[in-house]
Amino acid sequence: MASSAMTQTNITTDQLALLSLKSQIISAPSHFMDESWSPAISVCHWVGVTCCSRHQRVKSLNLYNMALTGRIPPEFGNLSFLVSVDLGSNNFHGNLPQEIARLRRLKFLDLSVNNFRGKVPSWFGFLHHLQVLNLGNNSFTGSIPSSFSNMSKLEILNLNFNSIEGQILKVIGSLINLKRIKTLEISYNSLQGNIPEGMGNLHNMKLLSIQLNQLTGSIPFTVFNISRIEVIALTDNSLSGYLSNGLCNGHPILKGLYLSTNKLRGHMPTSFLNCSQLQLLYVGENHFTGIIPQEIGNLVNLGELWMEKKQITGSFSISIFNISSLQILSLSMNNLSGFLPQEIGDIPQEISNLIELEHLDLADNRFNGRLDMDIFNMSGLRVVSLTNNTLSGSLPPNMCSILPNIERFYLSITNFVGTIPHSISNCSKLTILELSRNKLTGLIPNSLRYLTHLQYLKLGGNNLTRDSSLSFLTSLINCRNLTVLDISLNPLNGMLPASMGNLSTYLRKFIANSCKIQGLIPNEVGNLSNLLFLDLCGNNLAGSIPTTTGNLRNLQRFNLSNNKLTGFVGDHICKLQCLDVIDLTQNQLSGSLPNCLGNITSLREIHLGSNKLSSNIPPSLGNLQDLVVLHLSSNNKVGSLPPEIENLKAITKMDLSMNQFSNGILREIGGLQNLAHLSLRHNKLQRSIPDSMSNMIGLEFLNLSHNNISGIIPKSLEKLQNLKYFNISVNKLYGEIPTGGPFKNLSSQFFIYNEALCGSSRISVPPCPISSKNRSNRKKLLVRFLLHIFSLRPLDSKVLF
Repeated sequence: MASSAMTQTNITTDQLALLSLKSQIISAPSHFMDESWSPAISVCHWVGVTCCSRHQRVKSLNLYNMALTGRIPPEFGNLSFLVSVDLGSNNFHGNLPQEIARLRRLKFLDLSVNNFRGKVPSWFGFLHHLQVLNLGNNSFTGSIPSSFSNMSKLEILNLNFNSIEGQILKVIGSLINLKRIKTLEISYNSLQGNIPEGMGNLHNMKLLSIQLNQLTGSIPFTVFNISRIEVIALTDNSLSGYLSNGLCNGHPILKGLYLSTNKLRGHMPTSFLNCSQLQLLYVGENHFTGIIPQEIGNLVNLGELWMEKKQITGSFSISIFNISSLQILSLSMNNLSGFLPQEIGDIPQEISNLIELEHLDLADNRFNGRLDMDIFNMSGLRVVSLTNNTLSGSLPPNMCSILPNIERFYLSITNFVGTIPHSISNCSKLTILELSRNKLTGLIPNSLRYLTHLQYLKLGGNNLTRDSSLSFLTSLINCRNLTVLDISLNPLNGMLPASMGNLSTYLRKFIANSCKIQGLIPNEVGNLSNLLFLDLCGNNLAGSIPTTTGNLRNLQRFNLSNNKLTGFVGDHICKLQCLDVIDLTQNQLSGSLPNCLGNITSLREIHLGSNKLSSNIPPSLGNLQDLVVLHLSSNNKVGSLPPEIENLKAITKMDLSMNQFSNGILREIGGLQNLAHLSLRHNKLQRSIPDSMSNMIGLEFLNLSHNNISGIIPKSLEKLQNLKYFNISVNKLYGEIPTGGPFKNLSSQFFIYNEALCGSSRISVPPCPISSKNRSNRKKLLVRFLLHIFSLRPLDSKVLF
């Protein structure tokens, strides 16, 4: 009877603990707790709860991926019979309660993919029976406590995607004593330093992953002596040194080796080719040199080979085509060279032996010669990239019969000729088609409409033409997933159809610069509400900028430069609150700039030069604190520069030349210390050069020529040590030209046609008088200057008499 009462009490304890957890859940979309977790129902029948038959206590709690939001309460530690807890893939947050340390029977604990924070708790060391601990994808900080060495039965530890930091030797030193550990994952953290030699003592290790940290030094050979290891993943660190020639002698069962994106150097060692079980080999983006070893053909189980962005040279090793299991072959961005004929050369017809090949990337090498597409007659190919080689050939009409499953096809920057076959519509799985910068001719086929999965279409830089109405644009309406469309640098000679407004709602980039497009920009362009980039520069577009462009609320780059647009820059532009760059240069736009332009605080570049804009610069431009470039040259802007210009602290280039600005150069301009390029030439500026300009320490280019600036050149400008170009010609300056700092190397032509400058003979000006106290010195200096000028010119009797 007493035993029955004790059992009832224990069940109640578990029930109260779980009800406490339920009370901390603030969101459970499936509402299963409302229906199942009720005191009226036995705890052992609650969703996610399993009880042990002997003690009728809760032994397992599985709430994986239930979309729960909340905290774990301290009462959770009362579930003393728990053996397994899986709360992964939810939205639990806050610190872990230390009462969890009371769960001494716990063997499995998965808290991954939540929002737990705080330092990794040291009390995990009390869980002596723990075999699996998964804390990945949280916000834990600090180091790994030394108490982890007490978890002597631990086999799997996952700390990926946290903010664990510190020297790796200190951080994982305690783990080296965990002799049973099989899986150690600490990727995507901030660990630093060298991988400790002691890692080689973890003889039961099967998977070691310390990717995307800040590791340095060489990879200790002891790691490769772990006989049971199957995966070594150390990509995206700063590891250096050479790979040992005995690399694969100690672990014949290695299946995955991930060493990409480090600083490893030397020749590719032939020793790792002894790893006969190797399936995944990632060694790209290092500093390896030399050739691809012939022995690579021995890796008959290899499924993926990534050797991109290295310095591999020479010809292709034909032995690679013995690896019939190969699914991915990536050798892009090397110095591989040679011909690509059908039967002989670096990629012979034996490539067809790769019957499992799905991904082939040979981009950015030095392959040359004629390419016959028939050599890629492998039905499983989904990705082919041959971009940026010196290949020639044409797209065959049966291209889609050769590549029936092609999804991504990259053939840009080659020398392909001919037309785009209408039969390309049979490549129905295409998502990316890049044929830019070739020598393709003929019409852009309307059959592209049948590529309903197409996301990227890049045809720029060819000699493609169109029918009178650019009907191919209308045909692309059917491509409802289209995200990027680039038809630039083709002689299309047509008008944009109104139907372009019906293109995919997913369209992010529309690039049609330098296509000889004529006529008006259709109002329907405003329907493309998700556009990020709109580039129509270098065409013959006329009329005004449609007010409907104000609907492009996500637009970041807007380029209509070098057209024949007229009218005003309207207030509708100010609706583009995500705008980063606006370029309307070289048009015939008139009127004033809208004052609301200063409300687009995301703006970093404004290019409005070579138009007919008038009136003042609106003071609101001072709100653009992230503005880097302001280009308003060759307009009819008048008035003074607004003092608010001093707020443009980030600006590096300002060109206000060829306008009608008057009055003086503002003293406030001296606060622009990041400004490197300033041109105010050909205006009507007066007064003197403000001494505050000596504070513009970033200045490299300064052109104040062709104004009415008077006074002296401030000697303080000698402090501008970065100044390389300084032009003050055609002004009314007088006095001594400074000689220090950047003035030591400036040409005389930058000082000509002023009132009475003097100084070094190197600059071809009269010497300055010994004393400048006499008030008449300026007049005498002017006379001497004029005599000097006349002495350089031949006498013209018609002028003198």
